[in-house]
Amino acid sequence: MFQSDYIILVIGMGFVTYLTRWIPLSVLAGRKLPGWLIEWLDLIPAAILSALLLPLLVTTGEPRHIELFRPELLVAIPTFLFALKTKSLAGTVILGMLLFWLADKIM
Repeated sequence: MFQSDYIILVIGMGFVTYLTRWIPLSVLAGRKLPGWLIEWLDLIPAAILSALLLPLLVTTGEPRHIELFRPELLVAIPTFLFALKTKSLAGTVILGMLLFWLADKIM
């Protein structure tokens, strides 16, 4: 591919990405959404984060198999509980890093 093809490709991808975000916003702007829909939409970020993190925390190897005593999972559980209790982003990050460092030294 020539350099101009890459530029056209990047511009096209940006346009498609913009459209997929703009269309729902323009259609729903100014409308009152039902409460059940708003509650359902609020769950999407947690569902996406869970879908991204869970395989990383409990699976290993190729082909993937479940391993429950991975250091990542053992660190994630107390870090998650700390985050729920304190609601402190900085504290959660620091605790997670310290626990991961400790798990690396012990295991």
